[in-house]
Amino acid sequence: MKNTKVILVPLMSDDREQFILDNQWSFKHGAMIEFGERDDHLDKDGEIISRKTIEMCIDAADTETYRIVLDGENVGGVILRIDKHTHHNELEILFVKPEAHSKGIGCGAWQAVEALHPETVVWHTCTPYFEKRNIHFYVNKCGFQIDQFWCEYFDPGHEMPGTDNHDPEEGPDEMFRFVKVMK
Repeated sequence: MKNTKVILVPLMSDDREQFILDNQWSFKHGAMIEFGERDDHLDKDGEIISRKTIEMCIDAADTETYRIVLDGENVGGVILRIDKHTHHNELEILFVKPEAHSKGIGCGAWQAVEALHPETVVWHTCTPYFEKRNIHFYVNKCGFQIDQFWCEYFDPGHEMPGTDNHDPEEGPDEMFRFVKVMK
């Protein structure tokens, strides 16, 4: 596994807008590669992940938001939801700017996240079904396992876990949920 030494820096208020734009571009880039520019996976504003969802993730009381920094440059970001009681934590969002892909930055960032929270019992995250790059990253690079596939056949009596910080009107209906058991 190629790992690049990155640092996680808490998000500063004056960088919030650029963080949101960088995040949206990173997710939109993946959809455009998979489906082209005219894509029904994009929301009404042409985004895979809405500003509202990103802001809800950043602003939630139990989240930590960081910039991924390499050689003094912001190359991505991560939002973590930390449950201090159960230690079942969520990786809400992890993105690397498209121009910084394939340099080991994501792996380095994930290692930094794990080091930041060694008390974690289980990590959870999810990604859209079409994000092959993300699925490969989580399963083959970071050691997650696919836990659920949310789609039209998913039991409607179950609320999809980890979706309370997401705009219900956005994004793909089909998502993979991943878990990584730490202890």
